[in-house]
Amino acid sequence: KTRNTVILFSRVYFFQYKILHRMRSLGMIPVLPAFSGNVPEAITRIFPKANVTKLDPWSHFNCSYSCATVLDPRDPLFQRIGGLFLSQLVKQFGTDHIYNTDTFNEMTPASPDPSYLSTVSGAVFSSMTSVDPQAVWLMQGWMFVHDPVFWKPAQIQALLGGVPLGRMIVLDLFAESTPAFSLTHSFYGQPFIWCMLHNFGGNNGLFGTVESINQGPFEAQRYPNSTLVGMGLAPEGIEQNAVVYELMNEMAWRREPVNLQKWVSLYAGRRYGSGHENLAAAWKLLFRSIYNCTVPHYKNHNHSPLVHRPSLHMATELWYERKDLLEAWRLLYSAAPSLMAVETFRHDLVDITREALQLLVSDFYLEIRAAFQNHRLPELLTVGGVLVYDLLPELERLLSSEKHFLLGTWLARARSLGLDAKEAQQYELNARNQVTLWGPSGNILDYASKEWGGLVGDYYAQRWSLFVSTLVECLDCGRPFKQEAFNQAVFQVEQGFVYNQRRYPDKPLGNTYEIAKRIFLKYFPQAMNRVSPAA
Repeated sequence: KTRNTVILFSRVYFFQYKILHRMRSLGMIPVLPAFSGNVPEAITRIFPKANVTKLDPWSHFNCSYSCATVLDPRDPLFQRIGGLFLSQLVKQFGTDHIYNTDTFNEMTPASPDPSYLSTVSGAVFSSMTSVDPQAVWLMQGWMFVHDPVFWKPAQIQALLGGVPLGRMIVLDLFAESTPAFSLTHSFYGQPFIWCMLHNFGGNNGLFGTVESINQGPFEAQRYPNSTLVGMGLAPEGIEQNAVVYELMNEMAWRREPVNLQKWVSLYAGRRYGSGHENLAAAWKLLFRSIYNCTVPHYKNHNHSPLVHRPSLHMATELWYERKDLLEAWRLLYSAAPSLMAVETFRHDLVDITREALQLLVSDFYLEIRAAFQNHRLPELLTVGGVLVYDLLPELERLLSSEKHFLLGTWLARARSLGLDAKEAQQYELNARNQVTLWGPSGNILDYASKEWGGLVGDYYAQRWSLFVSTLVECLDCGRPFKQEAFNQAVFQVEQGFVYNQRRYPDKPLGNTYEIAKRIFLKYFPQAMNRVSPAA
């Protein structure tokens, strides 16, 4: 175990050198971590007078997994540890004078007193300047929108004001949906970066706020006494919705907003290397609908019932007109015969077909729920049967045919990091847990949901099968559906997937076009029949 730890540390150490060398060679400015105050609980054995606080549990995790011990920045020991940490970091890796630390990110400070908050930020900054007099503190502004009950104007101004103006840069982390600069008078004079967060948990699911991305940075620039100094990306997960990141990255080079319909038409041509008229038409529809969410403060977790533990109280609301998505699906499908050799097109055909089936899962869920609540057993058996025995297996086959949608790839990469069989198994276990239970007991269940071949068939479909069979049994026996009892039963399915040790393919299986064609011919008419006449 000690040998593996040394080898792993050496790998990470060498990798850090490579990253920093590459960034600097490209003219990028690396950001190094500074001391945040997090210390081992056992620190009080060595420093019994240390002023430490044990934080409350984070999210739904108990103190076995959270409740960090934090050293008060006003304690002289903070300066000592912070200075030692940063001096060693700079000695090993050099410095470009920008350091990140987030002392209060999703953690409530010990006091709302402005003088306390100002003193704390001043002390944190002092631990940086004691080592590097040119230090600039880079800090997330997420907490200001995450906990507005605590972070009122006086508290925000005090925290930011504890650092000299210009020596802190704030990341306005969720600016495309909940910008903080306009609530804080441009962060009370501290420079800030307008960031697009876009994605929570790396979920699949088509989503974007393209109008906000197109307009927001320029609105920030025009804000009175704006301290905007740049633009950034801050997603929790990548490798989805490439068009959103393409647009956002381009905004940094623009002087004014673009014509989105023209921009996305050109994007379609670039992405596929084809001028087929259906491609631009499809993307125009997507950009005016599913990629243009205008719901205030909307968070992009995939809310589809497909990827959440079934219940009788699931959200199915949409922020777009479903007919636009379905027509875009039809247009892309009709262009498929001549474009299946193009990797980006093949990916997008699978992705939009996946999205359409996800939409149908919501429809089927509503019909299943209505059949159960109205005691219509034949209808429940019919609709539930189609969902469990046809639609979800078809989705599994579709995703398994495209290399970018494979659970096996995710697990193989995790295993490859292990230095022996036992370690590889542990890494795979963690990888399975993260995209499902995320915690020993489903602490943040389905937060990082993924629609991948292997995961749909052996995880999501199994939950829906149990849900439908449980509802059928309840109707058949004349007893009510009890969510808590179902949760206990379905947890065995969820946990079983995490521990099943099955090997999943990391190479695609099947003919993507033939599978997509079969799905389209079977389910497109059904989907269109569900579009209301007024839509």
